[in-house]
Amino acid sequence: MRLGSIERIWRYPIKSMGGERLESADVDERGLMGDRLYAVRDAEGRFGSGKNTRRFRKMPGLLRLSSRYPEAERLAEPELLDPDGVPVADAAAYLRHYLRRHDVEVAREGAVSHFDQLPLSVLSTATLDWMRTALAGIPVDERRFRPNLLIRTPPGTPTFVEDQWLGSEVRIGTTVRVTFVRSSERCLMVNESQQGLPHSPLVLKTIARTHAMRLDALGTVTAPGTIDVGDPVVVIRP
Repeated sequence: MRLGSIERIWRYPIKSMGGERLESADVDERGLMGDRLYAVRDAEGRFGSGKNTRRFRKMPGLLRLSSRYPEAERLAEPELLDPDGVPVADAAAYLRHYLRRHDVEVAREGAVSHFDQLPLSVLSTATLDWMRTALAGIPVDERRFRPNLLIRTPPGTPTFVEDQWLGSEVRIGTTVRVTFVRSSERCLMVNESQQGLPHSPLVLKTIARTHAMRLDALGTVTAPGTIDVGDPVVVIRP
């Protein structure tokens, strides 16, 4: 059964920042290669995020920044872009001034994972279109929900169709296989402002009211390969 096709691919080189839109991506057991491979780390070893936990430290404003990998240097330390999309010369110096913290740096993932949950997040256009309708007047696109893949689903596909995908294994393109395990529990990050998207507390309130704080399908990669925009997503094991 065909679920749809890849509409857009997103990779986030530095955790909790805006990402880069790709036409093609290599995928391994960790997810999209280079996704959230770097993070802003403080002196206690905690990673910059939208919340405080044992691993993460809340650092407001990170989402207004973005990052990308230099085209000529595959998975080299990513470029940091300011809120206007302009690359900064010294990422650590910029972040220390921007965050008003003197103990932060951009660090590559080590023994502690940068992922909040599972490595691959997938969102359907059916769910995204519903969110746009429910939040009429508030700019909404998939960047609020930070998926790796936006899947174009057929007309008439129900909202929150991702729930029906959980437990199934799909093939994306010709080689990549993903098993959907659970959905993400959303936090205040979906409300935060970023380029072209203003702050709005109604985003999380809507998800909480209609779908128990959950939105997307999270998966593990069971077979690696390369994916491209337009690739079909087909169920191979319900």
